[in-house]
Amino acid sequence: MVDAAGRGSTIYGMGGQNQMINLVKLCVGAEAVEDLIDWQKNPRAKGPDGLPRHVTRMWPKQADKLLDGGSLYWVFKGLVLCRQRILRLDEVTGQDGITRCGIVLDPEIIRTTSAPKRPFQGWRYLKPEDAPPDLRKGREQEPTLPAELNRALAEIGVL
Repeated sequence: MVDAAGRGSTIYGMGGQNQMINLVKLCVGAEAVEDLIDWQKNPRAKGPDGLPRHVTRMWPKQADKLLDGGSLYWVFKGLVLCRQRILRLDEVTGQDGITRCGIVLDPEIIRTTSAPKRPFQGWRYLKPEDAPPDLRKGREQEPTLPAELNRALAEIGVL
């Protein structure tokens, strides 16, 4: 069940009723997508069901739109480089007794084209039309460019 704030013990996507929206978040402590992949192998990065989960203090007010096919786009050193589909939102109560939002993610990490993103705190909504496209099949395994070159090319629209 969902309360007036859009929260409940677990919220599942309803599908098709709302325009989808995404989240974008800094991947703090990671310099590359490989760091995120390594972190999500750690049991501390997973929920009780074994799926990757990111716990955040704020509960998204647009939860229904997120769960209608939205993704979490990850920012590394000023560049969006990948995304993960959001499967559901779980209530997570910390040892301090405070209830937080557990963003449960699909384990598949989908690399995107590089897109510059200025620093910010927490997470932000990201409209589908503003989200970077996924890399074409076969490009996921290409070696990544140095961060400065990647950023410069993204800023001029080459990537």
